Amino acid sequence: MIIKRWKMGDGGWGIGAVQKNRGDILITVLVFAAITITVTIGLVNWGASVLASIRNVKAKEQAFQIAEAGIDYYRWHLAQYPTDYVDGTTTPQPYVHNFYKMNGDILGNYSLTIPLPPVGSTLVKIISKGTASSTPPVSRTIQAIMAIPSFAKFAVVANDNMRFGEGTEIFGPVHSNKGIRFDGVAHNLISSALPSYNDTDPDDCNSGLSYGVHTCVTNPNPPPNDPDNSPPVAVPSRPDIFIAGRQFPVPSADFAGMTSGLTQLQTLARNGGIEWTASNANSNTNTKGYHMVFNADNTYRLYKVTALDTVSHNCEKLSNASSYSQWGAWSIDSQSAVNNTSGNNIYTIPSNGIIFFDDNVWVDGTIDGSRVTIVAGLISESNPDNYVNITVNSGLKYTHYDGTDVIALIAQNNINVGLYSEDILEIDGALVAENGRVGRYYYDDSCGSNYGRSSLTLNGMIASNVRYGFAYIGSTYNCGGSIDKTGGGYCNRNINYDGNLLYSPPPSFPLATSQYQLISWKEI
Repeated sequence: MIIKRWKMGDGGWGIGAVQKNRGDILITVLVFAAITITVTIGLVNWGASVLASIRNVKAKEQAFQIAEAGIDYYRWHLAQYPTDYVDGTTTPQPYVHNFYKMNGDILGNYSLTIPLPPVGSTLVKIISKGTASSTPPVSRTIQAIMAIPSFAKFAVVANDNMRFGEGTEIFGPVHSNKGIRFDGVAHNLISSALPSYNDTDPDDCNSGLSYGVHTCVTNPNPPPNDPDNSPPVAVPSRPDIFIAGRQFPVPSADFAGMTSGLTQLQTLARNGGIEWTASNANSNTNTKGYHMVFNADNTYRLYKVTALDTVSHNCEKLSNASSYSQWGAWSIDSQSAVNNTSGNNIYTIPSNGIIFFDDNVWVDGTIDGSRVTIVAGLISESNPDNYVNITVNSGLKYTHYDGTDVIALIAQNNINVGLYSEDILEIDGALVAENGRVGRYYYDDSCGSNYGRSSLTLNGMIASNVRYGFAYIGSTYNCGGSIDKTGGGYCNRNINYDGNLLYSPPPSFPLATSQYQLISWKEI
């Protein structure tokens, strides 16, 4: 109530009370109440939103951790069962496992999808989808790739002193358990297990000891008092030869573990692969081995070899020929190949990719989408002079160079390139000489015009128990208009390491360890 006064008609003053409109107060109250309610609702909604967000973040993190648990679980599973890609079941993918709290309550689950690796590959892709038991359910997915590394981690690995002459260019690491003389160009690390050794090559540039890895190419910037690049002077930098450097001594490569057990390979050939017994098992035949030609449709043609080309008398009587076991032309007489069976000599590459020969074998052709290991061995043979070989005189090629196509040649004795080989020869694959060497015999000019060849390119890797070589010092040979001192052999040797062989090697190729390693990890 408000007291108000006013002037009256007689000149006096009047005093009285005036009543205020109560609606004004109500409007004010309503305005403030609306503001309060609006703010309150906003705060409540904001709080609910924050709480939902926290719950969602929690659920997403739980789903992520559950997905990781699926990866960890299958990594453990592969450690126990390295070749089990179906989670120990016969049910279709995905494989679902519940994930529990410590008190036994279910927190969620992970589902695993594991594509079957290619034949012979150890590269395993694991896709784990983790789902948290929230409302609504929240899922996250992780993909991990694991693999067991193979012994094919070098472009060339050897168990003997090695010499890489001028004209050799290698893209990939090289290692020997003994010494290495390298006079070509190396684009990757060259290593030796020896700090120094006595290089016994007749024209070696050093008298006495040489570094475990050394070169005899003239140093364009020789350090003082060290023109010969030999110990005990500090190792000079030679980026003109060793582009990525050289390292010695380093631990030896387990060459015994690198060479696959022939008995195991024979067993695999008899169980899921194919074994070809000795071609001359019948005493009435005059066969020398098999000729295998790959077709680009997962098949191969097979012939028996009844005769080999011969070499001239002078060539055969070279003074150093006697030092080579089984020295000869190692080339098929063009009239000698006969079908292995009457009417049909085309065969499918077996499911496990293992083809075993109890005899010598010549291999060439092209594959397309195939993964195969060719083995030549006589398991019961104890005389090294009778060990069998694999020879490549014509192109052995892939169609794809992304790891889809892969070939291994594993010989009990040598991997040969014969006298009558292609002038420009390409070999794709992993070449393993278990007891012998990968290379070409010394063919002097008295052997005919084929003693010298132009270019050999290998895309893959070489494992050679004794000294490898596709070219030799001797009589001169005209290489592209210039006189090359390699003598017989290939003027240019290009060795390109196939990195796919490390984690996706040929079927049953020797592995460096039995444990899987994590190659990549990402959320998808």
